[in-house]
Amino acid sequence: MTFSSVIKNELSRTEITDMCCAKAEIAALLRTTGYITLKGFNKIEIELVTENAAIARRIFRLLKVLYNMSTEVSVKKSNRLKKHNSYGIRIEEEKVKSFLKDINLIKDEEINFMNFDYGVPLGILKNDCCKRAYVKASFMGCGSISDPEKSYHAEFVNNKEEHSQGICELLKTYDINAKTIFRKNYYITYIKEGEQISDLMAVMGSHNALLNFENVRVIKETRNRINRVINCETANLDKIVDTSMRQIRQIKILKKYKAIDKLPENLRELAYLRLKHKNASLKELGEMLDPPLGKSGVNHRLRKIEEIAEELLEQEKRGVKYEISKSNIKK
Repeated sequence: MTFSSVIKNELSRTEITDMCCAKAEIAALLRTTGYITLKGFNKIEIELVTENAAIARRIFRLLKVLYNMSTEVSVKKSNRLKKHNSYGIRIEEEKVKSFLKDINLIKDEEINFMNFDYGVPLGILKNDCCKRAYVKASFMGCGSISDPEKSYHAEFVNNKEEHSQGICELLKTYDINAKTIFRKNYYITYIKEGEQISDLMAVMGSHNALLNFENVRVIKETRNRINRVINCETANLDKIVDTSMRQIRQIKILKKYKAIDKLPENLRELAYLRLKHKNASLKELGEMLDPPLGKSGVNHRLRKIEEIAEELLEQEKRGVKYEISKSNIKK
């Protein structure tokens, strides 16, 4: 079962207590799962279709509680490789017009597809609880949230641009920064940030799924923090090793030309320490000196040793004998 299915099943099982919220739910479900067919003699047929059995039961209960409808339920195989059942709930023909008017899809009982209002029906969303119910039902009808183990992504897929924009604006009233794009003939309202998706789940009332989502988020963030620390430490170790190997190469040049023992005592002591302790950090080398020396002091002396070695090599290439003296150490 997908993470979205877990959320939808939880939402579908919430109690129906307030009629205003129930109306908000069925209004959202019609706009996201409904198919309206205009027949002859000004007759109209409405069918709400879903692949989720729990949502189908929710629609059935909402219509029964709100309008005492004896709906016709059909089950057939989905077109998608025929792996899933598709549940259709057909509304009684004699109650269709009053139903559409009640959920603000039409203004009067005169049926005209051009006058259908597919946007979010703000007229029946006067209370905060109704707005939350509408968001919840919209998610049940056309929403999805990806598995938080893989990525953070939530979206509502709509056929109508006005409904997609309406959901986007409704979410913004809860400080959820949703965005809308057009993709593959659908209007997608999406959310990318983990914290914003948590807020969405809280608005919808999917509390059990929210706890699981937050647990995964905490584990992922802890794991990412640990990885960052390890990567940082690894990078520092690599830097220490690279620096150490360069210093050792330069000191070996001085040793090869028998110049290491001509170094001043403070540089000579450090050069031999570096050869002996190849992986030691600058701080560790400084602590081995007598008297101990700070990190910057050790770094300064090692740079001076490297400069002497480089100058020695340069002079050797020119065929000039290089002598270590106080003057070229200080320059």
